[in-house]
Amino acid sequence: MKTLETLLEKVRACRHCEASLPLGPRPVVQAETTAKLLIIGQAPGTRVHASGIPWDDPSGDRLRGWLQMDKDTFYDPASVAIMPMGFCYPGRGNSGDLPPLPDCAPLWHNQIKAHLPDVQLTLLIGNYAQKCYLTDKPKTLTQTVQSTCRWLPEFIALPHPSPRNNLWLAKNPWFEAEILPTLRKHLVQLFD
Repeated sequence: MKTLETLLEKVRACRHCEASLPLGPRPVVQAETTAKLLIIGQAPGTRVHASGIPWDDPSGDRLRGWLQMDKDTFYDPASVAIMPMGFCYPGRGNSGDLPPLPDCAPLWHNQIKAHLPDVQLTLLIGNYAQKCYLTDKPKTLTQTVQSTCRWLPEFIALPHPSPRNNLWLAKNPWFEAEILPTLRKHLVQLFD
């Protein structure tokens, strides 16, 4: 069996979808076998593609705010593992970035998760991660996030923290009033 370090080297060298990637491949992932929290997001944007650092953009700033987590903790792979549904920037569409390419998650997720025995909580950020991991997911993102407690303690479903979701956040004040305190309580228990 491969070590996690060897597997991550293989992931970072992946060229499987190269022909479909407008900026070329640059898989972004973070993990160590001791991680307790796993964050599964959508796909890197252009800033993350440029830096190679997951959530290194305004969405990441908002996500860390939601988690009440400083950058040192967030970027410590011994505590926090991060893998997107699509490991490379997928390109731009009419209303933002394109969806994650569909091959990444089936290629890599199970292999990576097999090396993360200490993960106690997984954050599913956005519809793509939720559709993949929640077999009984409601139809809409709003319904899924409202129902997130039903998947605890394994999963918490969150909307994407993109500034593009400011309207959703404004229309759904229960998210900050109810879901974020639940999330933070679980994180405190996780990292105590």
